[in-house]
Amino acid sequence: MTTNITGNIGFFPRPGPRVRRLFNYYRHRLTDYESVLAYSLLGVVGGIASGLVVLAFELAIAQLAGIWGVGDGGDGFEQLPGVWLFALPAGGAALLGLCYSRLSPADRETGIVHVISRMHSHYSVLPLRNALVQFVGGAFALASGQSGGREGPGVHLGGAANSLLGQWLGLPNNSLRVLIACGTAGGIAAVFHTPLAGVIFAMEVIVAEYTVVGFIPVILAAVSASAVSLGLSPDGRLFDLPILHLNSLLELPYIVLLGLCCGITVSAFIRLSALAARTAHWPVVLRFTLAGCLTGSLALLVPEILGIGYDTVELALHGELALTALLTIAACKLLATAVSCGVGMPIGLIGPNLLLGACIGGIAGGVGQTLLPGIASQPTLYIVIGMGAAMGAVLNAPLAAILAIIELTQNIGISMAAMLAIVAATLTNSGLFNQRSAHQTVLQQLKRRVPQDPLTQLLHRSNVNATMDTRVVRVPATLSAADIEPLLESRPTWCLVEREGDDLYLVDGEELLQWLDEALAASDEADLTGAGIRRRSITPVPLQATLRQALDAMRDNTAEAACVYERSAGSGRRILHGVLTRDIIEAYSLSSLRGE
Repeated sequence: MTTNITGNIGFFPRPGPRVRRLFNYYRHRLTDYESVLAYSLLGVVGGIASGLVVLAFELAIAQLAGIWGVGDGGDGFEQLPGVWLFALPAGGAALLGLCYSRLSPADRETGIVHVISRMHSHYSVLPLRNALVQFVGGAFALASGQSGGREGPGVHLGGAANSLLGQWLGLPNNSLRVLIACGTAGGIAAVFHTPLAGVIFAMEVIVAEYTVVGFIPVILAAVSASAVSLGLSPDGRLFDLPILHLNSLLELPYIVLLGLCCGITVSAFIRLSALAARTAHWPVVLRFTLAGCLTGSLALLVPEILGIGYDTVELALHGELALTALLTIAACKLLATAVSCGVGMPIGLIGPNLLLGACIGGIAGGVGQTLLPGIASQPTLYIVIGMGAAMGAVLNAPLAAILAIIELTQNIGISMAAMLAIVAATLTNSGLFNQRSAHQTVLQQLKRRVPQDPLTQLLHRSNVNATMDTRVVRVPATLSAADIEPLLESRPTWCLVEREGDDLYLVDGEELLQWLDEALAASDEADLTGAGIRRRSITPVPLQATLRQALDAMRDNTAEAACVYERSAGSGRRILHGVLTRDIIEAYSLSSLRGE
């Protein structure tokens, strides 16, 4: 599939001629993936954009939830009257399903899975419609008490804001890839106030690649988004935590056991979510309504499961929940969230898994205090470690989880214990139960390949400008003796044969000159349509395209070469910039992978 970037996205106006001229040099710099300074500017702008859109999303949740008397930014559903504990999530899910039934299946796709899929199979072009569905649908779902998190929507909205900005400015597609990484890092940083964890999340989960050039703009984006969030939001740290420390090294085996329990819990969550996803062929109204009714029914028993659940995490951190309450909340939250995510609601799963980890950690901490008095650390430590273990396992991103816990607690002293539990949980899910992350599991169910080999990554981040052969000229299908002199002077490698403004095919420049010498010796004109030289079929690709896009275009159109065009803003005529063949791309790829 090929995607042409026209620089006109939805309701965004096209830049004026003067503005476009200012961006010409900058766009050209972005075609070179090694242009760190140019990409750094993208990082700052992208971080600010993602920070603002995430703040707007959180404000929308709070305003909607406030309509029915729920405060605390979409948490605090426990204060609702008994009947509303069922009616709000059930009715909200039914209404959301009714709205979704008016959308095409493609427009319903939201969240982290959508971002990963579009990044690897649609050249990092995120549609505006899906972003609007995520914003409105996600805000309404969370405000109506659906059991989910705002991190997944935050990642989608941050990535989409950056991708749409890049499309509006007509930036090359390889830079859209960096912009999405900046947006997703900014989304996590704005939600959690954890910029470093946001950077690693983007690299570990979304891009699945670590490069120095990629790191710098993403770091700037995470810092910018976090600064915007902290500057404009009255809230500070996500959780109010005391200074934590590990009492004794004798606790390490017990912490491994905590990680094992978190890994088992996450594995159950992923499997149940995958089971619920098998209802994808059911009507969306039915799926959402059943999920909402399940959530509402469980909320009649355990109202703490409604919404994101950060208020319940706070209660656990301050020791205000008994062991039986923690166990009940964990079981009901797991069931409600797994089903809601599985049926395709526009909600996230990171926040609920933090609550699951907090409950498991709280249980472990309470039992530890009973069985190991004087040795076991305070339960709050186990709660925090459990949160990190669950996050690392569900994302299969241990490094991002470790850094998130360190940044949330602002305490490097618990890093050893956190690392041990997170690794144990991740290995339990991936090794013992042979499962991938929650998002990779969904991609597998959807039968969407996300190749992450070095060659594919190279082709995605390389612009056609990096390797196209610019020694190409247009020639008419019928040539005279006067036409051969300019060709002899320029000695083009390629000649693009055209007739009446239509480009027909590509021929080798030297072969054409040799044939013309013979043909014009016998006649005043030479018709190339009857020439006995090799003709290469062509397909157009935009100047913003990546090498992956060019290869896909040649494959889809059974073409032997790709002509790189830019459409003139004034006349609308396609300006030819260069030519690509499979041999050119293969030579460039081999040279780059060898480090030459």
